[in-house]
Amino acid sequence: MAGARNQTAPPDGGGEADDALLAVRAAEGDEDAFAALVQRHAPMLLRLATRLLGTRTEAEDAVQEAFISAWRRLPEFHGRASFATWTYRIVTNRCLNILRARKPVASLETAAEVAAPEHTVSPARIAESRDAVRDLREALGLLSAEQRTCWVLRELDGRSYEFIAATVGISQEAVRARVFRARRCLTQAMGAWR
Repeated sequence: MAGARNQTAPPDGGGEADDALLAVRAAEGDEDAFAALVQRHAPMLLRLATRLLGTRTEAEDAVQEAFISAWRRLPEFHGRASFATWTYRIVTNRCLNILRARKPVASLETAAEVAAPEHTVSPARIAESRDAVRDLREALGLLSAEQRTCWVLRELDGRSYEFIAATVGISQEAVRARVFRARRCLTQAMGAWR
């Protein structure tokens, strides 16, 4: 799974100094500065929330609520972490709360199907891929909210153990343990696909 990591830039994306200035202006009540921060960071945060929650609608709600929370809490933001890292943590916590509140078996019917290129793949391979994706979604549903969050941040988002620990608010050792348990559970659940 490590090879499937998203190799995008870290959340700071090189605009950390601009973000700091915009955050200061937004904390002083400048709505345009906050709108610029939202526009800059919303796509990354929406991808994260979608991966954690499995549905775009829930992800959009979580990100919107996170930005409302960030706007209200801007006076508490002192720049100890970048604005991107700070909002990443707010979104992650919001998603964790949603996952914890879910019933043990989440509905997987609303998750988007992965489209295979029609010109290079046979219908049998398309059906097999859909079955594998469905089984992976079901296997992810077996993970605790905490394991799923750490696994998604590590394996799908390509984040470091240090970043995950800071985002989730646990030690790096605890992150490693959760990722290990998640991998073990997913390997067992997906055994038929090996």
